[in-house]
Amino acid sequence: MIPLRDSTPGEHFPIITVVLIILNSLIFFYETTLGHEGLDQFAYIFGMVPAYYTNHQVPLIGYLPFITSLFLHGSLMHLVGNMWILWLFGDNVEDKMGPVRFLGFYLLCGILAGVAHYIFNINSQIPIIGASGAVAGVMGAYFLMFRKARVLTYVFPIFLLNLPAWIFLGFWALSQLYAGAAGLLAVGSQQDVAFWAHVGGFAMGMALFKQFLRKPVMT
Repeated sequence: MIPLRDSTPGEHFPIITVVLIILNSLIFFYETTLGHEGLDQFAYIFGMVPAYYTNHQVPLIGYLPFITSLFLHGSLMHLVGNMWILWLFGDNVEDKMGPVRFLGFYLLCGILAGVAHYIFNINSQIPIIGASGAVAGVMGAYFLMFRKARVLTYVFPIFLLNLPAWIFLGFWALSQLYAGAAGLLAVGSQQDVAFWAHVGGFAMGMALFKQFLRKPVMT
């Protein structure tokens, strides 16, 4: 299912959402100049590799990969998918938080999504990269904040459905939970998608969003 648009109009220009999209895009453009070997090295330096921390081989940049990994992407489709979801849902969440609070919320959800991935993949030597954990946090906040919104959704091959946001986002979250659980049961396999980062980010978005809402104006 591919979301095309949501029914909630924005109230302010989403400056942080736009800056994040531009920054992620520029970094991806830089990645394309590195070549295959250079990109691998780049991912192992700035991506989050769980085994480094489990084996006490903390990289030179310490724990920064829990943040820097949020700005790396493995392919154009990986980038476009994450940035499209951020654009659809981020503007409304940013409206309710304000730019500074929204940025803090986004980064915190991304960091905690990385922690969730680490917990379920402590010996993995595969670097985790991508904004999806932070974006999942935005989705989790939207899930609770805009339950009455609707999401126009393309369903392959030709169907268009105008789904309630809670159904679209709830189905997505459950699909990530199912995939993550299935990966745990598949002995000896390593998943290419960080499903537990998605689950962790979504859960943290639901749990934390109220702490980042704009303070009411006293009159």
